[in-house]
Parts: sequence; structure tokens; C-alpha cells
Amino acid sequence: MSEAIPAMDMTDNPTGCCPRFHAEPWDGKEFNFEGLKFVTVKTRSFFYVPLNMAPVMRRTQAAAEAAGAVPKDRYLMLSRESSPWGASHRLLVAGDVPGMETAGLPGTWFAKVFEGPFSQVGSWYRQMAEAMDRKYPAKADAAGQGPKRSREILSFYTTCPSCAKAYGKNYVVLFGKAD
Repeated sequence: MSEAIPAMDMTDNPTGCCPRFHAEPWDGKEFNFEGLKFVTVKTRSFFYVPLNMAPVMRRTQAAAEAAGAVPKDRYLMLSRESSPWGASHRLLVAGDVPGMETAGLPGTWFAKVFEGPFSQVGSWYRQMAEAMDRKYPAKADAAGQGPKRSREILSFYTTCPSCAKAYGKNYVVLFGKAD
């Protein structure tokens, strides 16, 4: 059964930046993002380290606020590192944001929560792929070929590095496309 995106208490925010993240409503759950809208933005990286994330996110958040498109009690930004030099990010919005590409995100997505330093992300991706293979085994196609599977995995970095340090926990939710 697909779950609704969990509410986040935006007032549980002692840093004044990122709200505290609670893993329980996310971990091991399936989500269907049909009907939701996301704006897509890109950032530059140097060997996967973001270079301009903060200004891009500030600009995106300001545009969503100006359009009245910020969800009241939900937050979700899904990231995909497309190369060592850049990433794309999809930020959940409650409506159209003028001047920004808005799109849906079809399919069912399985979420697994990880906690630890960002340096472990590569290991988490491998663990996620293994968990996806166990939960959603690939089947041979009609011609008996396969199983071949290339999984799409998106990252939800729940807090910025400064807030993760302040809270003493760095949670990352990986979403694997189940279908």
C-alpha cells in the first residue's frame, strides 16, 4: 500500500533552518507521488560536492513562496547526482511556480532511511539497490530475456550539513523506483 508523504512539524526547528526529521514514518514504506507537483532545478558540483546548492535552494524557495506554492506541512526535495559535476533536484510544491518547470513523478517508490556521515552515501546506494532487488526481484521479459534491471534511486537529504551537526543526526532517505 502506498503511503502519503509524512507531515513534518515545521515548528520543531530550533536551528531556524531545517526542521527535525523523524525517520519512522518514512523507513521501509512505499510512496506513490502521482498527483504531486515538483519544480526541477539543477546545481553544479565538483566531484559530487555541491557548489551552489544554498543560493539555488534559496531562490527556488523564494519563488515557491511568492507563488503561494509552499506546502504547509510537507517538505520533500529529491536529488539525483547526474555526474561528478552536477545534480538535479525536485522540490515538492503545492502549485505552479511561474518561470520554473513543474512536473510530476510517476510510479511507486520504496523508501529506506540511512543515518551517518555523507561519506557513506556510496555504501547506502549499494545497500538500497540490494534491498530493492530483494523486495522487488526482476523478472524475465516475454522473450525469456533478463532479468535486467537498472534502478532509479533518488536522495532526500533531510537536513543541511549545519543542521545535521546541530541535531547530532544526519538522516538521508533513499527512494528506489519499484515499478
